[in-house]
Amino acid sequence: MPVDRHLPSDEARDLLALVRDIAHREVAPTAAAEEDAGRFPRELFRLLAESGLLGLPYPAEHGGGDQPYEVYLQVLEELAAARLTVGLGVSVHTLSCHALAAYGTKQQRAEHLPGMLGGGLLGAYCLSEPSSGSDAASLRTRAVRDEGGTGWLISGTKAWTTHGGIADFYTVMARTGGEGPRGITAFLVPGDAAGLSAAPPERKMGLKGSPTAQVHFDRVAVGDDRRIGEEGQGFAIALSSLDAGRLGIAACAIGLAQAALDEAVTYAAERRQFGRPVAGFQGIRFMLADMATQVAAGRALYLAAARLKDAGQPFAAEAAMAKLHCTDTAMRVTTDAVQVLGGYGYTADFPVERYMREAKVLQIVEGTNQIQRMVIARHLVGPETR
Repeated sequence: MPVDRHLPSDEARDLLALVRDIAHREVAPTAAAEEDAGRFPRELFRLLAESGLLGLPYPAEHGGGDQPYEVYLQVLEELAAARLTVGLGVSVHTLSCHALAAYGTKQQRAEHLPGMLGGGLLGAYCLSEPSSGSDAASLRTRAVRDEGGTGWLISGTKAWTTHGGIADFYTVMARTGGEGPRGITAFLVPGDAAGLSAAPPERKMGLKGSPTAQVHFDRVAVGDDRRIGEEGQGFAIALSSLDAGRLGIAACAIGLAQAALDEAVTYAAERRQFGRPVAGFQGIRFMLADMATQVAAGRALYLAAARLKDAGQPFAAEAAMAKLHCTDTAMRVTTDAVQVLGGYGYTADFPVERYMREAKVLQIVEGTNQIQRMVIARHLVGPETR
């Protein structure tokens, strides 16, 4: 049964109906085979763009959907339930557009956002590096002024880049000043820029259809018109983007957990042991009840954070809480789903083993859950003392 959603408008209800139809017809039927083959569904992302689903939380004047985060995140949840590669891909693309949409000049937004939001382009976000993951402020990729002083040359390597090697544009954080967060600036780099290349995709335990790769910058030239925000503002822009992006990860996690719960409920109702459905045994019933409660709690938490964002109120702590709780929930629920299915759950004949492998990465991306605890604690009791 579809999730019973409380949506703010008829437009939002029509949008969710469209998303469910696309997820049912275009996403879910090929998910298992394409993940097993490691295929990224680029044509599907073109369909999502044509359907207006790649720019939902951004202004309509630039090709966006003018939807509140409360609605956009529930779209992500539906897509992730059908295939996490798709839900996560939309979330990462939306994250990649955030810097320009929120900090770009009027001219930059008019020039670039229509293609990014509704023109079929696919984005990637470049912050992490081989030697700076959680400690993002220590990044080493550097941008220096070119000889004419009108542009920049970017050199360095970014790591763990979703859509690395296939993206049409990259939002890149590079060092233009001294050490620390105040020396970082944001740039919008075309995917076909000379000197930009990608390593072979990482070999991952899950999400095999979503390419994750190192991206190399060898004196990649960009004009000053592709600098986003002020020099030295890049780290603040990155943190702002991540606050919003963590809500996307939370929604994707609940979508994945919901898919695992649905599979477990269906199996428990149909599978018979000792003369009755296994759903009739109290041990299984209690497991399913706990799983459903965790999913509902996670959904309520990410939606509460989204409503704060939509109201223009601070939401960074709540975003961290949502990312922490929802991704931990996805790991617990998918693991329990495998247990409900027993030996069958451990086989590739059922999707729950894939869900469990995919859930693990959600506890790591866009700030590990240890980082989320640090963020939450900082809001509660201030900075750490040394």
